[in-house]
Amino acid sequence: MGGAGILLLLLLLAEAGAVLAWRPPKGKCPLSCSCSKDSALCEGSLDLPESFSPTLLSLSLVKTGVTQLKAGSFLRVPSLHLLLFTSNYFSVIEDDAFAGLSHLQYLFIEDNEIGSISKNALRGLRSLTHLSLANNHLETLPRFLFRGLETLTHVDLRGNQFQCDCRVLWLLQWMPTVNASVGAGACAGPAALAHMQLRHLDPKTFKCRAIELSWFQTVGESALGVESFSYQGEPHIILAQPFAGRCLILTWDYSLQRFRPEEELSGEPLPILLPALLPCSLPGGPGLTCPLLPDSLTAPSVVSCKPLVLGLRLFVLAARLWGGSQLWSRPSPGLRLAPTQALAPRRLLRPNDAELLWLDGQPCFVVADASKAGSTTLLCRDGPGFYPRQSLHAWHRDTDAEALELDGRPHLLLASASQRPVLFHWFGGHFERRTDIPEAEDVYATRHFRAGGDVFLCLTRYIGDSMVMRWDGSMFRLLQQLPSRGAHVFQPLLIARDQLAILGSDFAFSQVFRLEPDKGLLELLQELGPPALVAPRAFAHITMASRCFLFAACFKGPTQIYQVHELDLSA
Repeated sequence: MGGAGILLLLLLLAEAGAVLAWRPPKGKCPLSCSCSKDSALCEGSLDLPESFSPTLLSLSLVKTGVTQLKAGSFLRVPSLHLLLFTSNYFSVIEDDAFAGLSHLQYLFIEDNEIGSISKNALRGLRSLTHLSLANNHLETLPRFLFRGLETLTHVDLRGNQFQCDCRVLWLLQWMPTVNASVGAGACAGPAALAHMQLRHLDPKTFKCRAIELSWFQTVGESALGVESFSYQGEPHIILAQPFAGRCLILTWDYSLQRFRPEEELSGEPLPILLPALLPCSLPGGPGLTCPLLPDSLTAPSVVSCKPLVLGLRLFVLAARLWGGSQLWSRPSPGLRLAPTQALAPRRLLRPNDAELLWLDGQPCFVVADASKAGSTTLLCRDGPGFYPRQSLHAWHRDTDAEALELDGRPHLLLASASQRPVLFHWFGGHFERRTDIPEAEDVYATRHFRAGGDVFLCLTRYIGDSMVMRWDGSMFRLLQQLPSRGAHVFQPLLIARDQLAILGSDFAFSQVFRLEPDKGLLELLQELGPPALVAPRAFAHITMASRCFLFAACFKGPTQIYQVHELDLSA
């Protein structure tokens, strides 16, 4: 036979071999499959076929009745280099579904009904180079799905129903970092992003951090004010408790993992309960004063407790409706807090608020007085005590004082029951009136915060809408109005990276808002409760043991403590 004949015979034998597939020994190729020496094609099988040669290199599964791929589904064919699924009906791929396939290089899961894939489904595929999940029903992929797949060179995700929300953020961040070509496909939703290619999305536009406040602890007595401060490197909280007649200092109990009154944390209780002073009934005659015992509840007059720490020394200004406002001090740690000074008894007749501010390098207090006969008073340190420096806004029945800095100078904003809030600026050693706030009638209190280089103002109104304003360089301009029937407090707080503002209400749930930097507006984050706050009057936050807590002082109910949780919506 000539060379041409031999060549023709070889071609015919090769063609015949392609038509008549070689079958392994009996029991090595399931009935629903067609097998060659190192590959198998299975179609219409009700379950995953199992009787394969242990040296099988390629397996294709088409239109099987399998509903899910469970862990270890392919442990009997560890030599596979290629695995293909197409037109199947399973919808779930579990963790470790491909365990044992350390030599697998090609995995094609295409045109199936997969809607969910576990984050560890691909674990152990250390040789995988080509992965296709194209044309399934996937709306998202779990974070870390591709962790450990260091050899990937091609990934095909096209043809899925991806919802381009925070769940795909990790994928957008992963694609530029991987040394592989990735076909990501297009978004199916939300509507604003429908049909947009994933590779064109900017991860920076996704807002995938959230915070949540959950109840943590209750402090039994009601309170009008709450402040946080640091003393000797430890954060503390001080509550103004009018019905108990005291300023109560709380600190963290590391053993019990909760807040406790400071005097319970040491062997010898410290008198950090700052009682009212009433006419003393002990021998010595009327007109004298003596401190009430800590368990006395007969002096409902403390309205504000303002702490000041100067080195080792702790001062607390206790503003009281009756009995006179006082300054208490602790000269050094371990010593008792004791009253050291009566504060402006002829000027402070009905104090309603107190604030701390620094003027010309010296600490000062300003106490807003709500009586017609009294006057809001600036008290500055002089020697061992604090003495009146200036009377402000007499006869206007001030309800609130807020210290702030504008244009690099100290300012003071006073809210009153008789007129619009008035802004004072520090000039020549005293405060001078600068302007008032237009369109801000019936404002009970004001609080400010800074964001993005701007100064914002939260104005609390009991009747009507509370307001948010922004400083434009000459005055505060209205930015936003929020319905707030029954509000006494609209408190901004910077917690972690979030600028919050809490609007308390006597008649509804208190609401937590968050500033959206892109819009420059407050947007509702959540309502506080349960338990519901009963007549909230002040809020403060504190960080203890890497945990953040929010205190809500309530006038007609106990003080509630909430823990702040930071949530990653892209997880």
